[in-house]
Amino acid sequence: MNISTDFSTLEVIIPYLPLILPLAIIQFGLMMAALLHAVKHQRFKYGNLIIWVIIIVMVSLIGPVLYFVIGRDDEAGEDD
Repeated sequence: MNISTDFSTLEVIIPYLPLILPLAIIQFGLMMAALLHAVKHQRFKYGNLIIWVIIIVMVSLIGPVLYFVIGRDDEAGEDD
C-alpha cells in the first residue's frame, strides 16, 4: 500500500464522517454504560458476567442493547 492509496481512502471516508462519528460516540457510550452496570451489579437474568462482557464488547451496538433489554436483572437496579 502506498501513500497515494491512503489519501484516496481518506478522501472517500471524509464525506461520511458526520454520520460515522455520532454513531461511534453512541456505540462507545452504550458499551461503557453496559459494562459499568454489568460489573457493578453482577446479577443477570441469563448467563454470567464473563458472557455478558464478551457480548457487550464483541457484538458492537447490538451487544449493549441486548444486555439492557434481556441481560440485566430488574431487581438489581432497585438497589441504586
